[in-house]
Amino acid sequence: MRSYDFAPLYRATVGFDRVADLMDRLMTTDTGAQTNYPPYNIEKTGDDAWRITVAVAGFTADELTVEVRENALIVAARKADEGEERTFLHRGIATRAFERRFHLADHVRVSGAEQADGLLHIDLVKEIPEALKPRRIEIAGPAATRTKVIENAE
Repeated sequence: MRSYDFAPLYRATVGFDRVADLMDRLMTTDTGAQTNYPPYNIEKTGDDAWRITVAVAGFTADELTVEVRENALIVAARKADEGEERTFLHRGIATRAFERRFHLADHVRVSGAEQADGLLHIDLVKEIPEALKPRRIEIAGPAATRTKVIENAE
């Protein structure tokens, strides 16, 4: 795998630190240590809306946590200890603990989460604050027409 040096980007730009950090983090992630468990989908459901679906077969809603911390969506599961010991002839349904992170763009928030049929659906929406939305500026006429003339009454 190639490695890239982003030092010139840090020296030549101002205010793009988060972008460079994100690229650096993505490039240095050890792919051998990454796991594909649990499988998930990311779908675009609207212009500013997405849905992440995570396969969570074998987990109850109480064993799952979904939280947002520092522009990261963290989905985690921890199986409750089962009192009885069972013997499996074949175990194909993995119920091991996991933590899956998704990095969110600015102004993307979680609008809801639901679990149904062994799938966890997390809905995301991008809400741009009013202060950052484009706004139309009224153009005034020439300065001469706006000047008030005060007449002296003698």
